[in-house]
Amino acid sequence: MDEIDHKSLFLKWLDEHGSAVIKVARAYTLTSDDCQDLAQEILLQAWKSLPSFEQKATAATWFYRVALHTAMNWQRKDKPRRSGQKPLLEVHTLASDGTDSAEQAQHKDTVERLYEAIHQLPEGDAALVLLYLDELSYREMSEVLGISESNVGVKLNRAKKSLSALMNGRD
Repeated sequence: MDEIDHKSLFLKWLDEHGSAVIKVARAYTLTSDDCQDLAQEILLQAWKSLPSFEQKATAATWFYRVALHTAMNWQRKDKPRRSGQKPLLEVHTLASDGTDSAEQAQHKDTVERLYEAIHQLPEGDAALVLLYLDELSYREMSEVLGISESNVGVKLNRAKKSLSALMNGRD
């Protein structure tokens, strides 16, 4: 693949699957600055990895795989610095489209609690929950995570129970 094809393919995939980058970065960071840093690192890794893309997976699966692996590695390396930080979750709400502000505030609170709970899950479970929230099939999740579809089901059920307990304030 030459440089021009590489660039146009990357930009096309970024347009189609870029939201996955932000979702993953947000789930693995505590502050908006860190989220932006991690998103940039994910995009850099995706750009570097594109020449080795072998078309054994879909573009969405490949993008998620790069994003999740980069985020997990980044989180491990960055853990000492982040240990003293407090979560600062920014939820970007769309311009009011007729929904009342009480409903928007409740939605924002729910999303913030969801991300706080996802931060508390083990990294593999957090990755699985993100893929589930993005409505990937079990097959797609198994390809991204490199586990069997039946293992996806077992791990996802366990992660959902943990997430539910965290969301409801139980440990």
